[in-house]
Amino acid sequence: MNFKLYLPGIVLSCSIFYLCCSCEERQKTDAPHFTKVDSLTETYLNLKDSMLETWNTMITDDNQKIKAMHNLLHELKVSNPANRDALKSYEERLDRLVLSRYTQKSMENAHVIEEYDFASNSLVTELISLAESQTEFAYNSTLQKLVESIRTADQRVDNYREEYDRIATEYNKFLDENKMLLKEIDQDTFLEKKPLFQMVAED
Repeated sequence: MNFKLYLPGIVLSCSIFYLCCSCEERQKTDAPHFTKVDSLTETYLNLKDSMLETWNTMITDDNQKIKAMHNLLHELKVSNPANRDALKSYEERLDRLVLSRYTQKSMENAHVIEEYDFASNSLVTELISLAESQTEFAYNSTLQKLVESIRTADQRVDNYREEYDRIATEYNKFLDENKMLLKEIDQDTFLEKKPLFQMVAED
């Protein structure tokens, strides 16, 4: 057997085998390497984003409710010009309501939420009662729609708070279980558990 005749084929086979092995090694090297730290960071950021999204949705809805109350007052002034001065006090209370609203930080003080809820509930009850007592309410569709908008928005408050508490509870639990590792990831991050609306309800 003439070995020289087979030598080029052997060399070619070896070269192909080497190239295949190199490609496999490169693919393994290029593949993304996810660690536990990466997973924790992703979960942490997702929880924060979910909390913020739920919070913003809740506040936006509350703003819409307050806007509807302002619009209701405007409609009452138009239909009853003689009551403008009496209705002005409601406008002032609505302005103060926005300024007194709780934040994710201030709600750790249960009294802040209690005072806001009392002021908000009082305005909702009084304004709806005032609107429905007007003779024109029976045929004024604008008044009717505004009252319905305020009432339904007020009924959604508890749902938003329950959803926020659900995510915040999950976030707090995650911090308890992984606080040391998260501190190692970013020592500048201020890892603080979030207060819950449920705490106010239990007081």
